Amino acid sequence: MPTLHDATGPELTAAQLHDILRLRVDVFVVEQKAAYPELDGRDLHPDTRHLWFANTTGVTSYLRVLADPGGIRRIGRVVTAAASRGCGLAARLMDAALTVPGEYVLDAQTYVQGFYARYGFIAEGAEYADDDGIPHIRMRRLPT
Repeated sequence: MPTLHDATGPELTAAQLHDILRLRVDVFVVEQKAAYPELDGRDLHPDTRHLWFANTTGVTSYLRVLADPGGIRRIGRVVTAAASRGCGLAARLMDAALTVPGEYVLDAQTYVQGFYARYGFIAEGAEYADDDGIPHIRMRRLPT
């Protein structure tokens, strides 16, 4: 069973950040063929929270939580390696991420909108395509 890790930006080791970035690039850039600026400068911020599962082969599933203005938390970069999909890892990451009370937003790829709805996220506005043409929808979860 993979181990859950939880760290802020400054707590990440170079090896952990490397493995996280490798997974994100493998899925978002290579698998989804979306050439976008994956390195956005927010990973090492002290208020960025990283949650991931890892096993002996590396990072298997990951998400990060950013602190947006106004105390809103932004969930993003939710990703699971192809070999680990269907094991419930993303759901376990969401459970862990949402332990901090408050308002959350995210920009979901539309095909996983139902997944986020299970956690109380509600779609806002119209569907839009990101820079690579992938359909997304903004979703919000109000404080409970």
